[in-house]
Amino acid sequence: MGLKTASIDESFAIEVQGLNLWEEPSVEDVESLRDLWSRHGVLVFRRQSVSEDELIRFSAKFGEVVPHTRPEWFSQSAPEITLVSNMKNSEGRTIGGLGTGELAWHSDQSFVEFPATGCLLYAVELPPNPPDTSWANLLDAYQGLPENLKRQIDGRAAIFDYMERVAKYEPGNEPSEEVRNRLPPVKHPIVNSHPVTGEKSLYLDPGTMAGIDGMEEAAGRALLEDITAAATRPEFVYHHKWRIGDVVMWDNGFLLHKREAFNPTHNRLMKRTIIRLPKNRHICPGPA
Repeated sequence: MGLKTASIDESFAIEVQGLNLWEEPSVEDVESLRDLWSRHGVLVFRRQSVSEDELIRFSAKFGEVVPHTRPEWFSQSAPEITLVSNMKNSEGRTIGGLGTGELAWHSDQSFVEFPATGCLLYAVELPPNPPDTSWANLLDAYQGLPENLKRQIDGRAAIFDYMERVAKYEPGNEPSEEVRNRLPPVKHPIVNSHPVTGEKSLYLDPGTMAGIDGMEEAAGRALLEDITAAATRPEFVYHHKWRIGDVVMWDNGFLLHKREAFNPTHNRLMKRTIIRLPKNRHICPGPA
């Protein structure tokens, strides 16, 4: 049976049907998926049951699979698998990262010079009433941005700093000198063009943005807050209702995402891969 697709909730997200991710996909199916992903940004596969090796193998169809920047979140069996979980091992230590609290709008790896923008997340165990994950489409958001805001960011670069994320998500946790040296602030253009369609898109991360290059800090932060508020209006957002066995792929090059908080007495285990996507199909931010 060939691939079938369906829009979810009349949003930009696409459900892909007729593909078992534990099986080797055809060359034609992979090519179709590559095209769908580059244009829609969020692909959803339901009722999957995949091993970590199968997850890595499928992810590698779309680009190089790379480890997370936090080794303590690696799966014991494969560094290419990041565990997103509040669960603990037999010694009482958390097996993954990101806990149970709300995760505000952000983009993965924005704080590195050449971000790996592809991400795949597999739902293994979920709490009752699982927390939604939401995505905001920054291609659509740019088209809807007021002209005065477009003029203010044209040709500008934002400053992205990992220390901003640490301060927001891990208050009181002072990063080591090694981490500070390894992850210095970087600059990325705020507006980029999609290599396939030529459409302009925003590139944002409220979790790490520290200002706009060439602007006074307070003014730059205020402008970025205005841009983010406009870009995350409801008409640009898809809310995913998780089910066990869901696999969701998304493109951080033109999407923001966030997660709701959930009850810390319930278990949640997600397995994630990070994929370095090709520049000929995807927006891949680099140094400004």
